[in-house]
Amino acid sequence: MDLPSLRRETRYGMPAADKILFNRYYVLGYSYYFRQAKWALEIIDPTDIGLDRMDNFRPDYRLPDMFRTDLEDYAKSGLDRGHLVASANQRGIALQNSETFLLSNMAPQRPQFNRAIWRELEEAVRTLNQKPRILETYVICGPLFYFDQPVEFIGADDDNEVEVPIPNAFFKSILTENDKGRLHMWSFILPNAASDKPLADYQVPTTKIEKYAGVQLWDRLEGSKILNEKKKIRPLW
Repeated sequence: MDLPSLRRETRYGMPAADKILFNRYYVLGYSYYFRQAKWALEIIDPTDIGLDRMDNFRPDYRLPDMFRTDLEDYAKSGLDRGHLVASANQRGIALQNSETFLLSNMAPQRPQFNRAIWRELEEAVRTLNQKPRILETYVICGPLFYFDQPVEFIGADDDNEVEVPIPNAFFKSILTENDKGRLHMWSFILPNAASDKPLADYQVPTTKIEKYAGVQLWDRLEGSKILNEKKKIRPLW
């Protein structure tokens, strides 16, 4: 039996990773090499009962100490603990929101990115999910590292030998299923930096993310229609 298939989030696929973390409300693939998630996969929950953000950032003790990030890694770094699965996407109950504050769900993001265009994209996806004909919205996102560009680090000091690389960019791929069973896909690559460009400028074919991130997205979907969907850039909703 393929146990991951029992999770709703993995209905259309789940990439490989060093360690798969099955949380109660999302699934995450962790990279030991990069000391952060390789990807995070969720279904947007439309439930929002007005909970305040839990803001209880904490280490994920399911990860080995030598590969785990801690609060002190981000201290005085000037970088945000940037959510992959957004807090505002999971606000049905307190536990659901609390899970998004595990540091395994964080990546080093520059404040002018995390608090601006990354948040704008998160809000745009929630707007998409509210459309009456959308039944479910699946989202996978993660960091990207360009090996032909300099990579900076946080977290190393005299007492801590572990360094956490700062991603050069982030990807997000959105897959929706509507009330007629049709699947639509939108994918983005955004530099980990300030930007005043519109979101549409950062749209890419899903196949480009797969090449850059070294993962297969939505790999349970097969056929020429899906391949064409992965290769195209669909107009924003």
